[in-house]
Amino acid sequence: MQLRKFYSYTFFCVIVVIALLQGCTKINDATSLGNGLIPPVDNISTFETVLSTETDNFILPDSSRVLSTDFMALGFISQDDAFGQVKADGYFSVLPPNNMIYPFYQKDSLVAVDSVILSLSYLGVYGDTNSTSRLRVFEIAQQAGYSDTTLYRYDHPDFLINPTELGSKSFTLKKLKDTVTIIRRRDTTKLVNVLRIPLTNAFGVRLTNYDTSATANGGYRNDSIFKKLFRGFAIKADQVGNGLTYINPTDANTKLIVYYRVRKNGNLDTTFTEFFQNKTTQANLVKRTPGGEWATYLANNQTRDDKVFIAATPGSFATIAIPGLDTLSNVIVHKAELILTPLPTPQQSAFVFPQRLLLDRVNARGDTALTFDLDMGIRDNYGSFTYDNGRFGGNLLGDSTYRFDITRYVQKIVTNDSANYKLRVYAPGRTNLFSPLYRYWGAVYVNDLVAYGRAVFAGGNYLNPSKRLRLRIIYSKP
Repeated sequence: MQLRKFYSYTFFCVIVVIALLQGCTKINDATSLGNGLIPPVDNISTFETVLSTETDNFILPDSSRVLSTDFMALGFISQDDAFGQVKADGYFSVLPPNNMIYPFYQKDSLVAVDSVILSLSYLGVYGDTNSTSRLRVFEIAQQAGYSDTTLYRYDHPDFLINPTELGSKSFTLKKLKDTVTIIRRRDTTKLVNVLRIPLTNAFGVRLTNYDTSATANGGYRNDSIFKKLFRGFAIKADQVGNGLTYINPTDANTKLIVYYRVRKNGNLDTTFTEFFQNKTTQANLVKRTPGGEWATYLANNQTRDDKVFIAATPGSFATIAIPGLDTLSNVIVHKAELILTPLPTPQQSAFVFPQRLLLDRVNARGDTALTFDLDMGIRDNYGSFTYDNGRFGGNLLGDSTYRFDITRYVQKIVTNDSANYKLRVYAPGRTNLFSPLYRYWGAVYVNDLVAYGRAVFAGGNYLNPSKRLRLRIIYSKP
């Protein structure tokens, strides 16, 4: 009998210990963002509170400029029911392989141009991979104002082009990763991750007519004369399809290839010449046309939206106000995390979430964005900013939420060392922020693909409280 009581008592103790361990695990799992051990909430010495937010939606006036190393988006999103349309066109120039050398063997030995191909190095797609895109290639007009010494914004107006089409290509997005077999007479080549657009032979003949002389036709004398004869390519997307294709303009597979025949030593020979992208600059004009629910919320004239719409640059942002922080005082903050919960949308399988979100704070005038220096782990790195997103947050977590650790920021508000700023959440490629700690203005790099990703989040007054955009705080009293 005593033995039975002992076993019963032991079993009871084990159950209690397991329950306590599970409770602690639950708290720590839910606050896994950031470093350090978070004490369990026991409502005796450690407490938990959730502060409501006020959210509002805006179009992002992004001033980012396209760098020569940026990946380029091409294509058209015709029907994203939640966010509307996106159109992406690209502009870049190519240069001959060498100056003062005629690139087509010997001019008097040239027999014919067989084909001309604009090869684009393929990176990936975004959108409905079953849809079909169509790209058309034109020549940038000499009077277009396009320069290889200028960095252009994504929202730059379209450049003037010559109306004669050089070539075009229709393709299904999901087939871009397939192997391409190129058969030329006795040679067979297999290529992967390449989009090849055939251009007119007349364009190739035009290139063969340039020479190395000091005349107006001496395109191979130097780069300046060549660019006066050919400014560059404009790749324009037709308004068909439902996705974007990403290319790498600086990769070796992005090039112009002219296949031709020459006579060498009395024999007919087939060969080719390649022109590579001018790596000084490029332009990627990406334009969003708000539609669906996003357009409705932009026009509702409400300052407390129950949904938040975040589209990757060039796209949108939402402001977040947390009035409850003004009344929180005399506490030790162990963890403060801003929680964003994505809501399902009908086309989520095609239009996936952004790669990463960014949170910053906006000054009272609304003209300067500030970093969370203490929480972001931000530092000056050879003229640019970098931050620990694993610590600060912004990545999609396993519980299908995005979270930001702003513990030190909240603690400084509680101790009256900092103002309660309005916050801003968005998904930029890179953005310029001011660091109050370092007294430095610089670029923060977030995502590497323009217009990739969008998400709808539960806002500050969403119907379901468990999904609302909220600030969760674990604290104790001194």
